[in-house]
Amino acid sequence: MHPLLLLAPLLPALAAGADTPKTHGVPPSLVSKYQPKDKTWTCLDGSKTIPWAAVNDDYCDCQDGSDEPGTGACPNTLFYCVNDGHIGANIPSTRVNDGLCEPACCDGSDEPAGVCTNTCAEVGEAHRKEQEAVRKLRKTGSKIRSTYIAFAQKEKKRLEAEIEKSEKEIAVREKEVARLKNIVDRTESLSAEVLEQKKKSPLYTSIITHHNALKSLQREHKKHLEREKQLGDILDALRRGYNPNYQDMAVLEAVRGWEYLAGLPHIGEAESEEGSDEDEAAPAKEEEKEELEEGAWTALQLEHQLDGLLNTDHVSLLMEHDTFATNGDAESLLYDVKAYLPDSLVPQYEALRDTLVSWLQGLKIIKGTSSAAAEATRAREAYNDAEHSLDLARKELETAQEDLKDLFDPTGFGTQGEWKKLHNTCLSKDTGDYIYEVCLFEEAKQKPKHGGSTFSLGRFDSWNPSPEVEEGSPEYYTKQVYAHGTRCWNGPERNVKLHLTCGTENVLLTVAELEKCEYLFTGTTPALCLPLEEDGKSGKDEL
Repeated sequence: MHPLLLLAPLLPALAAGADTPKTHGVPPSLVSKYQPKDKTWTCLDGSKTIPWAAVNDDYCDCQDGSDEPGTGACPNTLFYCVNDGHIGANIPSTRVNDGLCEPACCDGSDEPAGVCTNTCAEVGEAHRKEQEAVRKLRKTGSKIRSTYIAFAQKEKKRLEAEIEKSEKEIAVREKEVARLKNIVDRTESLSAEVLEQKKKSPLYTSIITHHNALKSLQREHKKHLEREKQLGDILDALRRGYNPNYQDMAVLEAVRGWEYLAGLPHIGEAESEEGSDEDEAAPAKEEEKEELEEGAWTALQLEHQLDGLLNTDHVSLLMEHDTFATNGDAESLLYDVKAYLPDSLVPQYEALRDTLVSWLQGLKIIKGTSSAAAEATRAREAYNDAEHSLDLARKELETAQEDLKDLFDPTGFGTQGEWKKLHNTCLSKDTGDYIYEVCLFEEAKQKPKHGGSTFSLGRFDSWNPSPEVEEGSPEYYTKQVYAHGTRCWNGPERNVKLHLTCGTENVLLTVAELEKCEYLFTGTTPALCLPLEEDGKSGKDEL
């Protein structure tokens, strides 16, 4: 073959290199740096100065490859396609002058003139139509998103008002609790003195004595039951292990006596005789049953109810007896008047009432023991109720504060609270045999349509877990993870990755099981439709 024929494929490239403009393949941002100075040019990294004629001569002179932006002679560099009528694009320099028309260079500038057709007018028109459709979608979606943000702001105001109201209510309740605690301390102090006096009464002393005696009898009774069981075990072992042919009358008499007492058949006798003995033993047992006196406890009651009787609160019983035995009509008016008074007058009334009651007791017009105990009980109940109400108010305040904190949490409902409106919004997709459902920020499920169990595919775990994605960025909110669902048979726990894009509706589009028990859901939501003014400036300039 003639040597010149081997150079034939390279001739177009060589010719192109010879005629290539110096700024061919240079992005607009760097064009100003490709100017000669005294017919020389310095590499962009400043490492070398070369003749201006050496730029785009299809030979790599600079270490950074900046002298060959339009020929592909230098590796690891980029070639810029102007794409007039469309959007400029960068491609690897290795694809320049390779005989293939790159789709990214619709103007064909990556190949010598005449090799590729310039399709930028058609491509640019199609791209602009597509972009216009996207802009319309985002415009509509962003309006819906703005209502989500407005909802979050209303929720913020509601929670702030609720917190303010709760704080005021708690302050009032704390004062009330403190006031009632003071009353409880005073009344219980008086009641304690009265109670100690009551405990000296013959009735209470007798009750305690009977209680101690009954407790002692119970202890001894349990000892006897235990000994009886042990003796029974011994006799039962003797009955089963002795030799009936051995004529030891003492042993035989002990065994027969135990069998009769326990209602057991004679060992070694025929089955019919055993039945006969049981029939004979049964009446004997019935004859031993004694009629209990009225009010007497049975053995079953002693076994199951005696502990409850011994645990009786005798002090409370004493108070109840005193209340029952004492007529409180003389003092009822004094204690009921405060129910009709404004709260602001209650403390003054109670101080006056205590003085009056003390005076009446001193004159022995009313009895002080019952009133002191009853008043202590009422004061304690009022204090407990007030303290319970205070605890509930504090819990409500804590819940409202947590909700307000979560409202604008970047890892929760977004920096603007735009996702709060969608909390527990359920999206579903019918795939034929199953209905897949995800309730945002709650749980994903797989529901069979023809019977069977519903499986949990996981509960909301996090937003986009990729370490390369910045927390709170738009990309961060394009993925949700639902983890720790029902475990598969001989497999992992079910989990879901939900990929979301901007759309005018909250819709679940596709469901796929990529790996065993690992699902990929895709869907759309207006919450991801950012306003058009948030577009990057670079994108607008390129258009």
